[in-house]
Amino acid sequence: MVSAPANDASVVVEELVKRFGTFTAVDRITFAAYKGEVFGFLGPNGSGKSTTIRILCGLLRPTSGRARVAGFDVASNPEAVRQHIGYMSQKFSLYNDLTVIENLRFYGGLYSVTGALLKERITWALRMAGLEGREDSMTRTLSGGWKQRLALGCALLHRPPIVFLDEPTSGVDPLSRRRFWELIQQMASEGVTVFVSTHYMDEAEYCNRLALLMRGRMIALGTPSELKLGAVKGDLMVLEADSLPRAIEAVKPLPQVRDVAVFGNGLHLVVPDARTAAVAVRDAMAAAGVGILRLEVIRPSLEDAFVALTGRAVDSEQEAGR
Repeated sequence: MVSAPANDASVVVEELVKRFGTFTAVDRITFAAYKGEVFGFLGPNGSGKSTTIRILCGLLRPTSGRARVAGFDVASNPEAVRQHIGYMSQKFSLYNDLTVIENLRFYGGLYSVTGALLKERITWALRMAGLEGREDSMTRTLSGGWKQRLALGCALLHRPPIVFLDEPTSGVDPLSRRRFWELIQQMASEGVTVFVSTHYMDEAEYCNRLALLMRGRMIALGTPSELKLGAVKGDLMVLEADSLPRAIEAVKPLPQVRDVAVFGNGLHLVVPDARTAAVAVRDAMAAAGVGILRLEVIRPSLEDAFVALTGRAVDSEQEAGR
C-alpha cells in the first residue's frame, strides 16, 4: 500500500458533491491520492467516475465540498489545475482529420510546449506509441491501440505531475490494454500520480489503491488485497454443477449459505463455515438430483469483493429507505 504524509498528496477531495438538478451524480466522497501512486476508480457506468474526474480536471464545478489538485482549488482556480495535469478521456480526444504529427504539434501548442523541447517530446511520444515512421498517417486510419497510446502521448507532452485517465482502455484489444498498463506503471515509477477509472476487474488489480463507487457514493477504499480480504465475511466456495439453474434453487434456501452469485459457469457461495456448508450443499444437491462437478474453497477475487460490497451497499440503502 502506498502511504505518504498529507503534504505529499497530489489530489485531496473532501465531501465532494455534484448535482444536476435533482440528480446527485457525486455524493459526499472523500479521499486523497499521492505522488507516484496509481489510484483507481472502479464502478459500473453511472457510478460517478467520469463526473468526479471532470471535476478534478477543472472541467466541471462542484456543487459543494472541496477538491485540490496539484495544490490548486478546482473551483476557484481551474486554469491552474489544467496546466498541471494530463487528461485522457474515454473517447481519445484526437483529431481524426489531422496526421499523427499534426495532433502532437497541436497539443504541444495547447500546453505551450515549443521549440527544441516540443521536438524532444514528440520524439518520445512517437517512440512510446510505436508510431515512428507513421508521423504522416491520418489519425483516423490508426487502430484503437495506437490511437490510445497517441492520445496518452498528447496528454503527457508537457510532463504533468498528475495524469487523469478516464476508462482509457475501453474498447481496446487485450494486448494493447496490457501494453498501456505497462506505460502506466512506468509513469508511476517516475513519480507521476496516475488517476485511472475502469470497469475491468483485471485492470483494477494493477492499482495501488482503489475507490469503489456506486450511484455516486464511495462504498469502499483500500488496496486490492485489503478489499478482497475484508469484503467477504466468511468462507468463499465455488460450486460447479450439471445444471446451474437447479443448483441455484437447491442451495439458495440453505441457512448455511449467506449469498449466492453466478460467476462464469459456476456459483460462488459465501458461507460462515466451509466444512459445515459443504455437507449441506452436497445433501441439497443430491435431493434435487443435481450432479456436482466441483465444490471447494477458493480465495476471493476482486469481482467477489465488488459483488459483496455493492450488495451490502444496496441492502443499506433499502434499510434507510433511499
